[in-house]
Amino acid sequence: MLARHIGIVPKSSPDAWSLEIYGLVEKPQTLIWNELLKLPKVTRISDFHCVEGWSVLDNKWEGVLFKEITNIARPRREARYVTFECDDGYTTSLDLSDLLDDDVLLAYRLNDEDLEPENGGPLRLVVPKKYAYKSAMWLRRIKFTPKKELGYWEKRGYSYTGDPWEENRYEKGAKPREKVLHE
Repeated sequence: MLARHIGIVPKSSPDAWSLEIYGLVEKPQTLIWNELLKLPKVTRISDFHCVEGWSVLDNKWEGVLFKEITNIARPRREARYVTFECDDGYTTSLDLSDLLDDDVLLAYRLNDEDLEPENGGPLRLVVPKKYAYKSAMWLRRIKFTPKKELGYWEKRGYSYTGDPWEENRYEKGAKPREKVLHE
C-alpha cells in the first residue's frame, strides 16, 4: 500500500474526469482522459518516501512527464510556482523548477496496473525527490502562479520543500498541528 489519507477516497470514472491547467500560462487547457492518454507516455522507477519514516522502493510509474504539461500550456516567464488541486480539496505547491526533472510525472499506472483510487487514481503527481505529501493524489487542477501558495500540510507546519534526503519535515520553529495521513 502506498497511500494513507483522511476521509473518503474520491472515485472518478475516466468518462467524467478532466484536468484543468490554468493561471500564468499562454494556453490554458482542460484535458479530458482520452486527451491525457494521447500525450507522450513514460515509465519511471522511483522510491516513495513518507514523512512518517517509511518508504516503498522501486515503484514502476507510467504517465506523462510534467515537462509535457509545460510544453502544452506554456507558462509565462513570471510563473515560478505550481499549485496542485485535488478532488478531495487537498492542495500542495512546488517550485516550477523542481517539477521539470525527468522523474516528475502525472501518473496513471503503478506497477503495470491502472492507478487505483486508493493510491490517487485516476491521476496523481509523482515527485520522487520530495516527501509523498508533495505528490498530490486525485489530481484535477494545475495552477501556475508567481508566488508560493502553501498547501494543506504546509499551512499546518510541514516543510514547503519536503526534501527526504535532508529530512526536511517541518518548517523551522513550526509545530505540526496534525499527523500526516494524506500521502
